[in-house]
Amino acid sequence: MRLVGLNVHPLKSGAIRPVSSVDVLSGGLDGDRRWMVVDGDGSLVSAREVHALFHVVSDTPVTDATVTGALRLRAPGLPDLHLDEPVGEPEAVRLFSLDLRAVPAGPDADGWLRSALGRDDVRLVWCDDPTRRTLQPGYAEPGDHAAFPDSFPVTVASLASLRQLNDWVVERALDLGEEPRDPLPIERFRANLVVDGDEPFAEDRWRVLTVGGVRFRVTKPVDRCVMTTIHPQTLETAKEPIRTLARHRLVDGKTMFAAHLVPLDEGRIAVGDDVRGE
Repeated sequence: MRLVGLNVHPLKSGAIRPVSSVDVLSGGLDGDRRWMVVDGDGSLVSAREVHALFHVVSDTPVTDATVTGALRLRAPGLPDLHLDEPVGEPEAVRLFSLDLRAVPAGPDADGWLRSALGRDDVRLVWCDDPTRRTLQPGYAEPGDHAAFPDSFPVTVASLASLRQLNDWVVERALDLGEEPRDPLPIERFRANLVVDGDEPFAEDRWRVLTVGGVRFRVTKPVDRCVMTTIHPQTLETAKEPIRTLARHRLVDGKTMFAAHLVPLDEGRIAVGDDVRGE
């Protein structure tokens, strides 16, 4: 089994930024989901409700060596915005049911985002200290932490599992008399790590995943939401993959694909690294 894809998302719900190598830190991949869009009440604004976030391209020195500040934002029809790490007191923000704290990026960032997303209430915030956040009881261990991912610091998806899912999607369409659509790409699942070489859904059995010389603890499967049904380029929505996952991968009323991870080591990983699940 090998690592065939490696992705960082500097801005939560923003465009996926593929990289060839990255440092794994105790709280996840370096720079992953450290920035987040919130509304006037400080609650998460994601691509679930504002699909245009998929077209906001965020880069850091980790994802693009030409970036000299902390973050560069790009969107169609707007000039690039260059930001340093904001300073100031962290304010209360809300990520689903979690009460967290983050530092506001400031009025220039807020104005740029409002133009990009067509909403006048959005703001940009930055996670200055990921260690403040503790993770899901029952699956997390003392010291586990992360910035702004939904649940756990890292996710892994398998191309073997995706091939099986796409076969099921075609079967379902034919059963219903529909014309099968193009196969779903792995990008629909926004995984940090993409692996290939094991059997479909082998990740259900893994307890530890080793990538190169870095180990990760496998905590639980990822329950998928409507965001996977949004086409990242056209922003159109459809029934797949949720419809088919609900038929084949339904657990406790949730549709499962991919797995959550917590780093056990720090170190650098790269596309092409050997991967071992156990």
